[in-house]
Amino acid sequence: MNMFSLFTTNEANAALPDVIKKFEYALSKKNEVSKLEQQIQMSLSTTNSFEEFITLKQKLNSAVTKFYEAVEILENTGVSVKSIEQGLLDFPSKRFDEEVWLCWKYGETEIKFWHEKDSGFMGRKPIEVNDESLV
Repeated sequence: MNMFSLFTTNEANAALPDVIKKFEYALSKKNEVSKLEQQIQMSLSTTNSFEEFITLKQKLNSAVTKFYEAVEILENTGVSVKSIEQGLLDFPSKRFDEEVWLCWKYGETEIKFWHEKDSGFMGRKPIEVNDESLV
C-alpha cells in the first residue's frame, strides 16, 4: 500500500489538514511514551515492587508500538517525519530538475518554505509566489 509521489505546493497544502491530524495523533502517542518512561524512572527509585515495574514496562511496550504505528500512518501520507518533538515534516517535491523538500513546522497553517535535500530546517527558503516550479 506504500506509495511514493512528489508533491507540488498546492498538493502539499491540500494534504496538510489530514497530515496535521495524523501528526497530532503521533505526537499524543509520543507524549504517552514519555509519561510512562518517567513513571518507570520514578518506580525504580521509590519502590521495590517488581509487579509495578513489570506492569509499567508492559504499558510502555504497548505505547511504543502505538507510537510507531502512528508514525507509519503519518508517513503513509507521503511525508517524511524529520522530528516529532520539534514538529518537523517534509514533503518530497521537485524544483525544476532537482529533488527538494517542502518543509512544514507544527503550528504553520500552510506550506511556505522549501529546502535542499541535504540542508535541514535551518536552510529553509521561502517559496516565492513566482516559483512556478514548486506550484
